[in-house]
Amino acid sequence: MTTRIYAALDYALLVIDDRDGSWDVNQYFDGNERPYAVAVDPFAPERAYLGTFNDGLWRTVDGGDSWSQIGSDFSSSRVTAVAVAAEDRPQEYGTVYAGTEPSAVYRSDDGGDTWSTCHGLTDLDSATEWSFPGRPDTHHVRWIEPDPSDPERLYVSIEAGAVVTTSDRGETWTDRVPDSPSDAHTLATHPDAPNRVYAAAGDGLVEEWACHEYAESTDGNESWSSLSEGLDHHYGWAVAVDPGDPETRVLTTSTSAGRAHDIEDEAVRTHDEPNDPYSVVYRRQSDEPWQQCTEGLPEPSGTFVPVLATINNEPGRFYVLTNRGLYQSIDAGETWKEMNLAWDEEYHDQQPRSIAGIDVKDD
Repeated sequence: MTTRIYAALDYALLVIDDRDGSWDVNQYFDGNERPYAVAVDPFAPERAYLGTFNDGLWRTVDGGDSWSQIGSDFSSSRVTAVAVAAEDRPQEYGTVYAGTEPSAVYRSDDGGDTWSTCHGLTDLDSATEWSFPGRPDTHHVRWIEPDPSDPERLYVSIEAGAVVTTSDRGETWTDRVPDSPSDAHTLATHPDAPNRVYAAAGDGLVEEWACHEYAESTDGNESWSSLSEGLDHHYGWAVAVDPGDPETRVLTTSTSAGRAHDIEDEAVRTHDEPNDPYSVVYRRQSDEPWQQCTEGLPEPSGTFVPVLATINNEPGRFYVLTNRGLYQSIDAGETWKEMNLAWDEEYHDQQPRSIAGIDVKDD
């Protein structure tokens, strides 16, 4: 088996392949498409999907060597979330979901050839309160997380306003519940933890939701608990869970949205602040407090808030994409090491958007 990683930055999608211990990097989408969200099909490793902020949804069926545009009937070209559910279709690939701005969810049962609208999302009662701070007249689907224990169930985060649920592949929707994250940036699940949902959120910056930068649900989004002991930075962005242990989580944070992102970027702009990136990575095991786990990572100052990935059959291994390089941990997030691959100077000024990885059978 070899590892393939898709790493999305502001103006580049990197397809990174393990070649006998070294890393081969190919760059795509270096125009104005604006890569935003990427997902790989676990049933068909050569298939991946890329949502872009300016140019819709794209698909590869050959491991990233070539890309074609799909989803032409979407109502928006801003595709802000994409996921593949662990639901094996007759054609032997997963069910694909895409989310857009303004908020809408679409489903494909044939690998992206045709799409159905998952109606009713914006009919939920809370929808009148949804609003993205950077563009307050709209909102978007920030994250789609399929439930590994029930492929018809999805957890969907709206930025900003709600975490909502569907139990029938988007046919009907259940609204947010009290104390659930309002500004969840990343949702995660684990196959060995049924009904458990992990959320990294920006709620910790809102006074009435202080200490809500990280939360978990153990009952499938029916109730939530804030788990923030040990966190000194209250803007949660990405969370990932050890494939071998649902009690080991890694979280990326910043002090504010303005310091997490490139605030000159329309895709994320929330505040008129000087551009001074800063981010910190934390690790939590079981019920212990969060601890900073920065050994081997670039200095917090000057580093945009990173994104995280794991690969299902790689227990104890995490990948973190930064503007200063791609790093991995092989000790469940305790320490990190930069991966030895070409990293162009132009990437240093680009926001990490999304990362996904998969192990591919050798030819």
